[in-house]
Amino acid sequence: MKKNLLIIFVILIIILIIIGVNFHNMQMKRKEVSKFNLQYEEYNADNLNGLDITTVINKAVNNNEKYEIPKDEEGLYILDDQNSIEIYIKMIINNTTYKMERINNLGMNSFIEYFGVVGFKCTDVSYHKKTGKIASMTFEATEY
Repeated sequence: MKKNLLIIFVILIIILIIIGVNFHNMQMKRKEVSKFNLQYEEYNADNLNGLDITTVINKAVNNNEKYEIPKDEEGLYILDDQNSIEIYIKMIINNTTYKMERINNLGMNSFIEYFGVVGFKCTDVSYHKKTGKIASMTFEATEY
């Protein structure tokens, strides 16, 4: 009787330890995602300039390179459902939306030269359903 009770007690302790470890891992993952998103969410604002846009594009490009997000034949990232980030820039001078790769390929220095002091605002943020990480951000020029 005591032996059976001891076995049940040990099994319950093991189950509680497994649940505790899983809960801790989930909390750490959630904290990691929040920390990751925070570095992009600070740009979810109405008072940005072209320098801010180049910074967020560089962060997104670095992220995509870190996670080895592949590119298609046009040099555009093939987005996944976990770690990729895409930045869209809508320009009011021609009402065209550009992907970050186009701006990056043309050169950040040129973008800064022409749009460094232009006002921008973030108009959309989307998240990956699978990981909860930032998936894309859209910025729109507010002046020219």
